[in-house]
Amino acid sequence: MASTRRVVKSDSGATMSQYDQEVEKRLQALEAKAHTPCGGGGASDERLAALEARVEQVVECLKRAAPGSTRKLP
Repeated sequence: MASTRRVVKSDSGATMSQYDQEVEKRLQALEAKAHTPCGGGGASDERLAALEARVEQVVECLKRAAPGSTRKLP
């Protein structure tokens, strides 16, 4: 019985098995997803400054609440 499989070649010209084709398809989908921007990941300068100010307030409160135990705090 003759084989009815289609011969698929890679970019380099090598013959690809069905498994290779499936893996290549999955890899291309992952690469496409990895290159899309996620739209997040980074605080604005204003937000960062607000957080730093809040940390300073917390440090000052700790220094007042327990003066001897905060020697290592800035």
